[in-house]
Amino acid sequence: MDWQVAIERNRAALRRVLAALIAMAGFDRRFAPEAQSCHAGGSATGGEGRDAAGGSGDPAGGRPTLPRRLHRAVLRLLRPTESAARRLIIVAAKTLPQAPPAPEPARPAPRPGGTQPNAAVSVLRSLGIAIVIPPSTVLAPRRSVPAVRRPPASIALPLADRLRNPGPRLRTVPPHAAPRILSFEGAVPHRLPPPPTPNDRLDATRLVLRLRALAAALDDLPRQARRFVRWQALRARARARGLKFRISPLRSGRPPGARSASRPLDHEIHEVLRDLHWFAHQALAGPDTS
Repeated sequence: MDWQVAIERNRAALRRVLAALIAMAGFDRRFAPEAQSCHAGGSATGGEGRDAAGGSGDPAGGRPTLPRRLHRAVLRLLRPTESAARRLIIVAAKTLPQAPPAPEPARPAPRPGGTQPNAAVSVLRSLGIAIVIPPSTVLAPRRSVPAVRRPPASIALPLADRLRNPGPRLRTVPPHAAPRILSFEGAVPHRLPPPPTPNDRLDATRLVLRLRALAAALDDLPRQARRFVRWQALRARARARGLKFRISPLRSGRPPGARSASRPLDHEIHEVLRDLHWFAHQALAGPDTS
């Protein structure tokens, strides 16, 4: 099987889909380098930062927002695009030369005078004999500093599918339909928020990060393939040590964002995902003997 032909053909298709998503969301100005590479084989043009549906790229550097209907429409196509790019990385890793597995790094020996007890201290403590460690050998505890959670500036495309939740889906009540408990002491009823509408503005910061990660993966596919090879080596090392690790990067059943067999494939990305899903399983099956 000619893996390079399949890689280049599907990579060009994913570039077209990515360019269409960037143009649909109106994020051309935020994706200047990526959009230039995608326009070579895509259909995204212009750079006004705002589309006809009301999406705002906010080129000034603030938090981008999108209408709810546009945000959902981009996500509906972004999920299968990420799944297809993940499987393209697995196929690209098939073309890399098979290098011998690197030896497991040796663990550093404990420094003398540290907090780790030696063998004699462990034996005495197992017998119930108290051991007093001099204060000079105990390291001073670090002062706890409250951690400040900041939004990430960039993310990487995950190499493994997100697993399904085996338990039943919990029933939730939307805020606009939550029950209100009143008392008989003249309390004023709490005003519930209005129900969501298709034109509500939603924060699209996470959406921009996912689009950037997808564009970076398609621009440097060999680097992503080497990432997957390292992931495979880490999995083999963990399983050799008896640790729990994922068996396969692909989850069982349909890939994330794929259409069921009963529904028609109404977009190019669904056909690309179906082909790449088959290619990825063939790449993970074993050595090519054709």
